[in-house]
Amino acid sequence: MATSRLDRAPHQYLTLPEAAAYLGQSVKTLRRRISVATLPAYRFGPRSIRVRLADLDATGHRVPSAAP
Repeated sequence: MATSRLDRAPHQYLTLPEAAAYLGQSVKTLRRRISVATLPAYRFGPRSIRVRLADLDATGHRVPSAAP
């Protein structure tokens, strides 16, 4: 059985299209978040920008519920 790229390593780096699909956001939104420093990104070579899976998971916020 083949494993997904997201299951291989704890310090997994994703391309922007992969990260956008993971979060359900557009690549343009991720680029905006990187430019205002709300999402850390890493450059691998002159053109390749990657984000860590752990950083993507850490950007989520819990929504408070109205029910007690």
